[in-house]
Amino acid sequence: MANDFWILLAMVIYFAAMLSIGFIYSKRSNSSSKEYFAGGRGVGPWLTALSAEASDMSGWLLMGLPGLAYFTGAADPMWTAVGLALGTYLNWKLVARRLRRYSVVTDDAITIPDFFAKRFHDKKGVISTIAAVIILVFFSVYVGSCFVTVGKLFATLFGFDYHVMMIIGAVVVFVYTVVGGYLSVVMTDFIQGMLMFFALAVVFIGTVASAGGVDNTVEFLRAIPGYLSGTQVAAPKLDPATGQQLVEAGKAVFGAPSDYGIITIISMLAWGLGYFGMPQVLVRFLSIRSVEEVRKSRIIATSWCVISLGCAVCIGLVGRAMMPTELLTSTDAETIFIVLAQTLLPSFMCGVVVSGIFAASMSSSSSYLIIGASAMGENIFRGLLHRKATDKQVMIVARVTLVVMFLFGILVAYDQNSSIFQVVSYAWAGLGASFGPLMLCSLYWRRANKAGAVAGMLSGTAAVLIWHNLVKPLGGVFAIYELLPAFIISLLFIVVVSLLTAKPNKRMLYEFDHYMDDPLPGTLPSGTVLVDEPMEAMESEVRSGK
Repeated sequence: MANDFWILLAMVIYFAAMLSIGFIYSKRSNSSSKEYFAGGRGVGPWLTALSAEASDMSGWLLMGLPGLAYFTGAADPMWTAVGLALGTYLNWKLVARRLRRYSVVTDDAITIPDFFAKRFHDKKGVISTIAAVIILVFFSVYVGSCFVTVGKLFATLFGFDYHVMMIIGAVVVFVYTVVGGYLSVVMTDFIQGMLMFFALAVVFIGTVASAGGVDNTVEFLRAIPGYLSGTQVAAPKLDPATGQQLVEAGKAVFGAPSDYGIITIISMLAWGLGYFGMPQVLVRFLSIRSVEEVRKSRIIATSWCVISLGCAVCIGLVGRAMMPTELLTSTDAETIFIVLAQTLLPSFMCGVVVSGIFAASMSSSSSYLIIGASAMGENIFRGLLHRKATDKQVMIVARVTLVVMFLFGILVAYDQNSSIFQVVSYAWAGLGASFGPLMLCSLYWRRANKAGAVAGMLSGTAAVLIWHNLVKPLGGVFAIYELLPAFIISLLFIVVVSLLTAKPNKRMLYEFDHYMDDPLPGTLPSGTVLVDEPMEAMESEVRSGK
């Protein structure tokens, strides 16, 4: 009981600090919808980088990924981590700077649906409405995965009821998101990103030391067929009656490993494609203070990502050497980080470290909630239903949306046997395929038009749903992660439909051709936007070569 008290005290202090940040930023965040949803475009490079990564990684970095490594070995988590690291770098390299500049040209867009609508001059709100609905659907699932993490955390630490603790944790996230808006989310994400990094490093170092050093750990793991191979997957033998891994003579039993072929490797690397369509990351690009700071943010974000992913995978692998028969189902394996922290660390330090798990869930779910709320308030309510809505009305609608997403997330999380990794992979594919190809075409292809944008989003979403539920179960080459085929299908639809329909208008082409210029098109050197500049003046500049 004494140990539980110190763990709980550390976590309560952490929760109080996060809620305090929400209240501190509430006055500024509630001054306007631009402040509430994008922080007034005044966020620095460190905050931008770490908040992007913390909101992206969520609880699966500290639970889902180590659990996968613990149960089936290195191949799956290793290739997934490589794909994510590459995707992180390429997203910052190819998208961040261009999106920040283009969003200013497109009448100062502050949300991703808003950017797509203004990029393609969609005055009827079709694009933003479709994008907002997709965000609401998949982010509600995402929020549920974060709440699963919270419930498992407290149930494992204290033996409390999963459902009660899941709901309490969800309420804490909900309160500070509602009160503080985007700035509170960014600030807490920054703190949580640092805490996640610290937690992974401490547990990784402690685990290697307790397992008897690197040489002894590697020797033990090599004895498990296929466990450390990048081209094979270890196959735990399960009891048909209980679904648990068999244990004989004090050792976990494994069967012959299954092959991990090139198709599966490509499938895992495809996780990196998801970054091009992740609104919780892309909105950070919109809010960064200036394009000159993007490079610094890219270095910080990529470094954080590579080190954190590496530690997470290694914690799962070394955890198997340290506790070979402790966690006998894939769901239980996702608590390996928590179990190791309890075993290795003093109680108060354990509380600080496992707060990293709650940090990951808080940072992600709060980002999903705020982006979902902005999609409903800005893009559906003001963009489609009530164009003259005031900021106050928009924020009322946004907060009602937060309540709905919060309740749906609890519904998704109510099954405590849900796999965090599987829930996240489904939502990741949905968002990546719906928005990734469109984002790249928006920034790099001038011929893309409104019809192509609509076709790309709808085909990407449909392809994920169909492939996951109907095609993937066929096995073989069709068992590939649904993000890859859906991404390709969405890209093809954008290109084909755009080429078969009307060309973009002259103003849209002018904006595309000059959005990387200095000064930006339609702006004065001071940065004052002149969105109503006559088209004739623009055409004159184009003809004169300016």
